[in-house]
Amino acid sequence: MSMRLKFRSDGPNAVKAWFQSHLHLQGYDGIMHGGVISALLDSAMTNCLFHQGIKAVTGELSIKFHHPVPCNAGVEITALIEKAADPLFIMAAELKTDGEKIASAHAKFMRINR
Repeated sequence: MSMRLKFRSDGPNAVKAWFQSHLHLQGYDGIMHGGVISALLDSAMTNCLFHQGIKAVTGELSIKFHHPVPCNAGVEITALIEKAADPLFIMAAELKTDGEKIASAHAKFMRINR
């Protein structure tokens, strides 16, 4: 399933996108499913690497859920490369709504093309 995210550069080694949630993505009543939040964060980090011409896969992913995300929320998704030691890339991502951090992630990605 595609989330139809359109990432754009947001400074060096960073990307940003906007996503409008809806009721079909809920876990508990009125709250976005944690798996969807995880997918959005992982997608942001992957696309951040794509913007640098790097094809890589997720090796390790850690997510923190700071606040519940309402199903009707518009969210801003950002990701950046924290450290590059090719073929390993340390990434970070955040989801915000109304300027408040609602979820964050750290991950290790491994390059798949050289």
